[in-house]
Amino acid sequence: MGFFDALTGPDIHMGVEEWKRTPGSVLLDVRTPDEYRQGHIPGSLNVELNGLQSIPDRIPDKNTPLFVHCLSGARSGRAVQALGRMGYRNVKNIGGISRYRGKLAEGK
Repeated sequence: MGFFDALTGPDIHMGVEEWKRTPGSVLLDVRTPDEYRQGHIPGSLNVELNGLQSIPDRIPDKNTPLFVHCLSGARSGRAVQALGRMGYRNVKNIGGISRYRGKLAEGK
């Protein structure tokens, strides 16, 4: 990773592609439900940052690969740390949907 890569953060497009290639993985959107309804990556699971305590009920296997994103990459960074403290072993911050140029779905 070069200097400018560190300034811009992870590439969400690469993260989404890796998620698609990883069997059994989850694309986790930690934005608010309102933000999610306005536009989200198809196939993503919405659990807002403040609701991460519900993740073990929804994703009980702590080895499940989790690809986490939010709007800019900041909340997803905090979510990755929290998920690590919860015992999840394969968690990756893929950045912010604000840089995503793929197709988005609206609604739930």
